[in-house]
Amino acid sequence: MAREDKPAYEQVKDWIRQHISSGEWRPGDPVPSEAVLMDRFAVSRMTAHRALRELATEGLVTRTQGSGTKVAQLHRISSQLVIRDIHVEIAERGHVPGTRVVTIAQEKAGAELAATLALRKGARVFHTVLVHLESGVPIQYEDRYVNPAAAPAYLDTDFTKTSPTAHLIQHAPLTEASYTIEACLPAPHEAQALEIKAGEPCLVMVRRTVSGAHVASVARQLHPASRYSFSGQFQA
Repeated sequence: MAREDKPAYEQVKDWIRQHISSGEWRPGDPVPSEAVLMDRFAVSRMTAHRALRELATEGLVTRTQGSGTKVAQLHRISSQLVIRDIHVEIAERGHVPGTRVVTIAQEKAGAELAATLALRKGARVFHTVLVHLESGVPIQYEDRYVNPAAAPAYLDTDFTKTSPTAHLIQHAPLTEASYTIEACLPAPHEAQALEIKAGEPCLVMVRRTVSGAHVASVARQLHPASRYSFSGQFQA
């Protein structure tokens, strides 16, 4: 459908989406008001209101009385990107989430990890290794390091009830994230934890998140390819 054939409210939405997806408008930045949109697109207040309301429903913007409309934080647009609470994701499929705790520890960062988290070598870091289950079946082996400055209460969390992602969204709201996804074979201990054969192909996501002035965490999440797939919707 050509732009001129789209309803006016969709044209307004497309314009706002483009500014967000290009990075010109960052999480927390203000979005033009209804009055500004009315003037720019020569539309009614009802049309401008509908565009902003639907973008808020989609999670791309937040609207607060007295504060106006702002670009949502990354975790608020996770369905379009990659930051999802695995417990919620499993529950949405109508299955029962579960977590098996392998490691909860405080450690000293080696040189490579320290550089990734923007810390000095030997700095204190939090380390968790968890296996996430869907109705009793392991679907993710998660090995995560967290910067204590970003989430000081991280190790106090009951990870059988609250996922690391949920804790970090609440205590270290995301302002930036980067990731890679690759195919790989699991290490023997990973295969054992996931209850798969050592030669079974897996997908691994390595994700680094930033919260304000701090690199919050780096996580390696390994998934059996036969049990899990990545999907998403990206707006251009």
